[in-house]
Amino acid sequence: MLTPGTPAPDFTLADQDGTIHTLQEYRGRRVVLYFYPKDNTAGCSQQASGFNELLEQFGTKNATIVGISKDSTASHRKFADKYGLKFTLLADPELQAIQAYDVWHEKKMFGKVSKGVVRTTYIIDENGLIIAAAEKVKAAANPLQTLALL
Repeated sequence: MLTPGTPAPDFTLADQDGTIHTLQEYRGRRVVLYFYPKDNTAGCSQQASGFNELLEQFGTKNATIVGISKDSTASHRKFADKYGLKFTLLADPELQAIQAYDVWHEKKMFGKVSKGVVRTTYIIDENGLIIAAAEKVKAAANPLQTLALL
């Protein structure tokens, strides 16, 4: 996990509509950059819905929500439509940002070891510096806890 005070790595990724985004385009705003394992799973759906419900409150704090997983843009589109998500979901199938932000780790589930995304949230300031980082966050609690950090 990257630590506060570290410059946030830039990325170039497509969103759920195929539009390309970079971290640079968010300069002047805070960014809540959250990494999640997979679209349409229970925890990830809870987390995304929580951020969506608090979207206006994040806006009052000059913060933009951006979610990243290794799912495809098509998967992100279905996920966003299903839950009425009004924020950007970036597809990272090549693990560009996932590895740059050090969230790709070995995980154990039901005795099986595999590599995957560790649910992690970064808050990036208006100048592109990481000001907060939370690893292995609880999906349901993460949106409200992140808002409190801002």
